[in-house]
Amino acid sequence: MKDLKFEQKRTLTRFEAADQLTALAAALREGGDVELELSLGTLSLRIPDDLRSETEVEIGNGEIELEIEFKWPTTTPRTTPPRTVAATKKARAAKKAPAEPGRSSTRTSRSKNTKRSASKAN
Repeated sequence: MKDLKFEQKRTLTRFEAADQLTALAAALREGGDVELELSLGTLSLRIPDDLRSETEVEIGNGEIELEIEFKWPTTTPRTTPPRTVAATKKARAAKKAPAEPGRSSTRTSRSKNTKRSASKAN
């Protein structure tokens, strides 16, 4: 079952169709939370930076049908896992801790950078 479905069929002039597409293009360019004025009211959407697109053209029975479809998830995927309060405190404590005796701080920094590079590669 879909969370929401809105469908509208009506006859438009070329200028009205252009205005509708211009409003949609502006909303896509702006991104984030946008509002589109439709004949039945205002449609509020959250548009992410990346979305999927599908274009379809059908010619038959004396008509041309052009469909342009955009899809995106309703939730924004998290790029990094959430940090707990305990993990944040542990990370802060590790930054404040002095280097172990007999080891230079340069070596500690390199091992941290190596770990970061390895985790970015995965």
